[in-house]
Amino acid sequence: MAQTAAQPADQNPMHIHSLHTRTCGELRRDNIGETVTLTGWVWRRRDHGGLIFCDLRDREGLTQCTFDPEHAAGDAFHTAETMRSEWPILVHGTVIARDPETVNAKLATGEIEVLVDHIQVLNRSQTPPFQIEDGIETAEDTRLRYRYLDIRRPEMMANLRLRSDFTFAMRRALHDRAFTEVETPMLFKSTPEGARDFIVPSRLQPGSFYALPQSPQLLKQLLMVGGVERYYQVAKCFRDEDLRADRQPEFTQVDVEMSFVDQDDVMGALEDVLSDAFAQVGVDMPTPLRRISYWDAMDTYGTDKPDTRYGMHLHDVTQIFSGSKFKLFANAAATDGQYVKALNAKGAGTWPRAKIDKLADVAAQFGAKGLAWIAFRADGSVNSPIVKFFSDDEMAALKAEMQVEDGDLVMFAAADRKLADEILGGMRCHMADALEVPREGHDFLWVVNFPLFHWDDERKAYASEHQPFTQPVEEDIDRLESDPLSVGSYTYDFVMDGFEAGGGGMRIHNADLQMRVLKLLGFTEERAEEQFGFLMEALKFGAPPMGGFALGLDRVCMLLAGKDSIRDVMAFPKTSSGSDLMSSAPSEVSLAQLKEVSLRLM
Repeated sequence: MAQTAAQPADQNPMHIHSLHTRTCGELRRDNIGETVTLTGWVWRRRDHGGLIFCDLRDREGLTQCTFDPEHAAGDAFHTAETMRSEWPILVHGTVIARDPETVNAKLATGEIEVLVDHIQVLNRSQTPPFQIEDGIETAEDTRLRYRYLDIRRPEMMANLRLRSDFTFAMRRALHDRAFTEVETPMLFKSTPEGARDFIVPSRLQPGSFYALPQSPQLLKQLLMVGGVERYYQVAKCFRDEDLRADRQPEFTQVDVEMSFVDQDDVMGALEDVLSDAFAQVGVDMPTPLRRISYWDAMDTYGTDKPDTRYGMHLHDVTQIFSGSKFKLFANAAATDGQYVKALNAKGAGTWPRAKIDKLADVAAQFGAKGLAWIAFRADGSVNSPIVKFFSDDEMAALKAEMQVEDGDLVMFAAADRKLADEILGGMRCHMADALEVPREGHDFLWVVNFPLFHWDDERKAYASEHQPFTQPVEEDIDRLESDPLSVGSYTYDFVMDGFEAGGGGMRIHNADLQMRVLKLLGFTEERAEEQFGFLMEALKFGAPPMGGFALGLDRVCMLLAGKDSIRDVMAFPKTSSGSDLMSSAPSEVSLAQLKEVSLRLM
């Protein structure tokens, strides 16, 4: 039998048989004359008296359907009179051209409509708690309570499709480069990795617990010992920590590990994979990527995840004020390890004094005890509570260093190097938002050469800058015990648009060196054996040089979608308090369930 225009579904070898022959987003002028069956939800219904129009929506888009009382004996028209928004329906009819005056150029299907001769109501719907459309101003809690309705909105559906496309692109790029996908267990041993674990009681071994993995870190190192050589996994990870817009208690990362490699091998392979994957979703990532050292990033941008799409760089002005009458700056300049740093927010110097004074509260969020500033007004005057302490030479040197113009606001931080960077780095981001500094396109780079340790003031102990299994720089190993904070590491963070989108490093593959690092982190040999004995043992069986990486899939998809929260690219996310408003999780369990796992609530 010859194919006809009335059988379009059979022309597509990828067609999956279903109730419809076409989707609501694919019909065009070339389809005029075809007989089609569509399914979807009634989005908008317009009764024009003699005609009823319906915008039918599915995951692919919209098609306008027309119901004419004089067509097909009026049966479809009479049913259409009763239908309402969000009813799922099936329509059968003929694709026709819209009248020229009704063509909708903003709609992909805007040149055609379907003249319906048959309609089947598949179900009915209550009135939704919010409009199923983009740009709604509904509270997020309401959207999360009815997430299954929120997902119907075109922008949410597009976000999930984007996530799917990018995840598939990552898988394909890794598979094409001989990486093997290996699943690692969800129930594992509790190991300290920087955040609190979610723990799961064991029914079969009363009093013992599994932990949900914070990451597959230790397991992928064991896979390298096992000879997998090139591993990846789209891994679910769990961390019981305070939440924010780009953090959830459960999240997804694309986890990668390689063996018999050095740092450049790993970074080069990752650049190829990432460039391929981004290209598949229409984003160009030129390679090789820029590399900025950790301290260069901190000293220039005030963060180890800089957005370099705009300037507003930090400047070290310590020497300018080394003899200043302003004691705060002079004392910092005279104290070893203390700095005076400055940031120029162009345009903010015209702000009212009251608005500028409020910036001290913002700076306090980043660790500042106050905020010194100088406003250079548009009329050439200078306004500041500290400028009276500065000499003409100091002011001239400051203007030259900061490239000051009328209308600028210069802010200062006097503290140790890292704190001064962090204060002004926080202010840099705040001022860029407040001044609506444009940030176009995407910004990709590596931040490399992180310190191995930092000092944790709360614990009064050394802590890992990345994680406890990071390989120290070889020439620094001799200083591990004598000067730990000076030891560098083979590490690299992938930064996208001012977010840490991924991170990794080379791993310690020598058991003795691993024990030295753990001891510096406060582990006794007994505790190290208890927590990491299986890893320490594995390292003694010919562990190869290895390095890896983890890409924050939720965060990258958030940036690709142009959103401010990873909740917008997750199907069923939690609130900032860790609650699932749709299912009311977390919730209580029965006493019988607790008894089964030998637990009792206090």
